[in-house]
Amino acid sequence: MTRTSASVDAPVTGAWEGLVTTALLGTDRRTPPGAGPGPEAPVALLDSAAAETVRRRAGLRPARAAERPQAAPEDPRPPLPPAAARRLALLLADRPGPSGGGRRGAAPDLMELLPQWLAAANTRGFAPPPHALPALLDAARGRTDLRPAVLEFAGPRALWLARLNQDWRFALRSAPGGGAALPHVDDEDRIQRLWQEGLFAERVALLSALRSREPAAARELLAATWATERAEDRLMFLDSLRTGLGPDDEPFLEQALADRSRNVRATAAELLSALPGSALAARMAVRAEACVAIDHTQTPQAAQTPQTTQIAPTTPTAPTAPTAPTAPTAPTIAVEAPHECDPGMERDGVVAKAPAGRGERSWWFGQLVEAAPLGTWSRRLGGRTPREIVAMPVADDWQSELHAAWCRAAVRQRDAEWSRALLGEPSAPEAGGPGAVSLAERAKLLGTLGAAERAEWVAGFIAAHGLSEAFQLLGVCVVPWSGPLGRAVVDALNIARDAGSYPWSFSGVMGLAERCLDPSEAGRLDALLAVPDEPENASPGAGGYWAEAFHRLVTTLRLRAAMAEELGTA
Repeated sequence: MTRTSASVDAPVTGAWEGLVTTALLGTDRRTPPGAGPGPEAPVALLDSAAAETVRRRAGLRPARAAERPQAAPEDPRPPLPPAAARRLALLLADRPGPSGGGRRGAAPDLMELLPQWLAAANTRGFAPPPHALPALLDAARGRTDLRPAVLEFAGPRALWLARLNQDWRFALRSAPGGGAALPHVDDEDRIQRLWQEGLFAERVALLSALRSREPAAARELLAATWATERAEDRLMFLDSLRTGLGPDDEPFLEQALADRSRNVRATAAELLSALPGSALAARMAVRAEACVAIDHTQTPQAAQTPQTTQIAPTTPTAPTAPTAPTAPTAPTIAVEAPHECDPGMERDGVVAKAPAGRGERSWWFGQLVEAAPLGTWSRRLGGRTPREIVAMPVADDWQSELHAAWCRAAVRQRDAEWSRALLGEPSAPEAGGPGAVSLAERAKLLGTLGAAERAEWVAGFIAAHGLSEAFQLLGVCVVPWSGPLGRAVVDALNIARDAGSYPWSFSGVMGLAERCLDPSEAGRLDALLAVPDEPENASPGAGGYWAEAFHRLVTTLRLRAAMAEELGTA
């Protein structure tokens, strides 16, 4: 009792910390308050801790009651059908297994189907069950690619929850205006107040929303405060003008070419070059035309290799026999890259300093051609069509640089005719065309074509070249894949299986097929579920792995069909 009363009478300040320190050091090295060294010291420490615990609990004053949160807003959208709600719970409950190893098993990957399910639910305008909102926010917290679709589907109640849980604050940052309702386009007073007083995220959301509805009003709003904005903010605001970009934006963008921020100037120049009728595009066309011309003096062979200089002999030589007639000359594109990057070029967005490993002249030349309107070249090169221009030989090894710049221009200007010319025929030995030097560039060129034409080109590419280089190209095709494209993919997978290779080399394409193949193709794949006879040179066990992969593909397709039926989108 003596030890207990001594501990109770001890000062409150720092008492608990002192007991914790004694427990960590041990009572042999430090005795507890009111006790001496010896075998009783541990008991005294525990008695003191018990008394201090009671003191701490009993001495806690009640806090002021917090303000009751406002009720969650109503969601006017229709609820999910019961079967679809159960499906959502299954998709959210699935968790990816540990990484590593090439074998995925035959079960579908439900988390990879969640984005597709969300897209279908959003198309139908359904509201989620309230009890599913925490799991939806947790899923979006772990996968940033899910956030736009999750927040659209979760609706206003998810933002209400996000204000109450620190783990879900990302939803407020991702939602337009931090989850606050944006003013109506006709409410000029609220628009001005939010633009002048709002947080940066709110101002970006306001400008983007206004730009999508009233492009001119958004531009005028930005112009009113442009001179007082920070450089990094000006860059973000300027990027919003990509939506609804048109000739009316040219005067504002021309002014931005004189901005003190290099990044702002570069973005303004890029936007102006996407307007073929702009003054900047005309200036770039004049510069680019000065670098490119038709040369009628070179033979086709000479056009592909640099010319060497011959030194005249200093001693007389014997008369030579008459030479054979030279080959007829063919029109050749000659290139003379700029010798300097003058201030006018820099003002129009040309970056003067070349990256490491690039020659300055070729670097400047590529930027000029990239920014010049593609219509320039038919006029400059004898009225030829894009396909005829791309087929012309280019002198002195400038072909790859010129064609690569045309590729970038076709993507920037969304010119389908030039994209077709640069892509070439999908069955050609250099499938992708002479200017598309990478799969990423081919994919960008395909993005300028319509969905049907894009799928047809990729199907032809796969039929001619297989799947080894098709992953990026398939990624730009509209889902679900068209019938010919889907059949081309399945046929190529079947050929790879018959060759006896492991399916792991095609796991990326197989995963895309699970998400993108039309579910109606499932019945046609039943014949591929059996374990095939393995050829002599096949990898051991490859047939079993392929059967498992095709079984997962068929199961996933049928699951996607069931999902669509449950949501009423079949």
